[in-house]
Amino acid sequence: MRHRTLIPILIAVLALSWAASSQAVRVAKDGLVVTFNADFAPHVLPRLQPAPVDVKVTGKVATLDGSHPPPLRQIEVAINRNGRLETTGLPVCTAPVLQSTTTKTALQRCRPSLVGRGRFHAVVKLGREIETSGEILAFNSRRKGKQALVLHLFGGAPVGFTLVVPLTIGHRRDGDFGTILRASIPRLAGDLGSVTEIALTIGRRYSFRGKRRSYVSAACRTPPGLNEGIFPFARGSFRFEGHAEIRETLLRVCRVR
Repeated sequence: MRHRTLIPILIAVLALSWAASSQAVRVAKDGLVVTFNADFAPHVLPRLQPAPVDVKVTGKVATLDGSHPPPLRQIEVAINRNGRLETTGLPVCTAPVLQSTTTKTALQRCRPSLVGRGRFHAVVKLGREIETSGEILAFNSRRKGKQALVLHLFGGAPVGFTLVVPLTIGHRRDGDFGTILRASIPRLAGDLGSVTEIALTIGRRYSFRGKRRSYVSAACRTPPGLNEGIFPFARGSFRFEGHAEIRETLLRVCRVR
């Protein structure tokens, strides 16, 4: 009887582990459809000492009726407290330096501060809807003496524009989430444009004073005797013009090496 009970429990745990390690969340609310995903690599980590990881965040927004999506006004991404950001010795880039620059110029000015890259898609309404895409660069920054990030989005043909988005980085002492990234999104093309999809990977290894460091690192702090755990990895909150907030949490799996 004991074995008959354990088998379905194990199957359920394995199924939950697979789902937690791969699935995005899709939320339909107030006429909007938001798809949010975040993950990290590698999933096999030390139990106590943080090791280097990369974090990938993706998002997509659409409307239920296929109309032009509203502008995103605010975004917040909270990361589990077992992850940390290390910026000691890493050069800093500020938002004013990146204004009205192409991807090439932004890299020329701030490459030493680069900590992430990605792609985006946007829709600009100029009589008709025009789709455009481009590259995202993420740079280490400072705001009021604290850790920060600044994102640089540059779109080329057929519509050219630059969007610079500063993100504040906050830290909490309690709860599941220890690192909080927040941003207010500037207006795109006089509010005629909306970013509809992003994919951004954050992570960098570097050296400072003879020591190897990582911009992002994490540990798999499972209880003693357990070598695998499911935990709330990231929570995304999104506010769109004229719409209610959309918030979802992602579960992920880590394994102790």
